[in-house]
Amino acid sequence: MNEPSERKGTERNERAVPDQSTASDQRAGPDESTAPDAAELQARIEELQAQVADLEDRWRRALADLDNLRKRVVRDVERVRADERARAAAEWLPVLDNLERALEHAETDPASIVEGLKAIRDQAQDVLARLGFARRDDTGATFDPARHEAVAVLAQEGAPDGTVLHVLRPAYGDGEQQLRPALVVVAKGE
Repeated sequence: MNEPSERKGTERNERAVPDQSTASDQRAGPDESTAPDAAELQARIEELQAQVADLEDRWRRALADLDNLRKRVVRDVERVRADERARAAAEWLPVLDNLERALEHAETDPASIVEGLKAIRDQAQDVLARLGFARRDDTGATFDPARHEAVAVLAQEGAPDGTVLHVLRPAYGDGEQQLRPALVVVAKGE
C-alpha cells in the first residue's frame, strides 16, 4: 500500500520542476549583439564617476560658502553692536561734560549749581528719549503689572482702587521698548 502513495509524490515533484535546459536558456538573457560591451560600460562608469566628483565639489563649495556666510554675519553683528555702543556713549558725552562743569563751580552759588544739575538731568532724559526710552509719568494711571512694580499699597479717600498714587522711581520706555518698570505706591479701595 505504501508504494502507490510514494509513486504519486514523485510524479508530482517531476511535474513541478521545469526542464533544466529551458530554464538555463531563459537566464542567458538577450542576444549578445544587444548587450553593451566592456568599453561602453567602462565609459558609462567613468561618466557617473565624473558626475559624482562634480556633485561632491559643488557640495564642498556650498559648505564653504555657508561657513563664510556664517562668519560674515557674526562679524557684521559684532560691528553693529560696537557701532551702537559707540553711538549711545557719544550721546552721553555732553551730559558728562556738563557734570564736570557743574563740579568745577561747586564752591560758588549753590542756587546756580541746583539749576545746573536740573539742566543736566533734563539733558540726560532727552538722551534717553532719543535712544527710544522716554521717561514716563505714571502718577494717576491705572496700575499695570507689566509697566509698574508696586512697593506699597495705601488707602486714600477719593482715589479709585488700583490707581498709582506716587512714583518712587520713574519708568523709561514703553511696551516692548521698556528699559525698566516704575516703582509705585498703589491706592487700595475702601
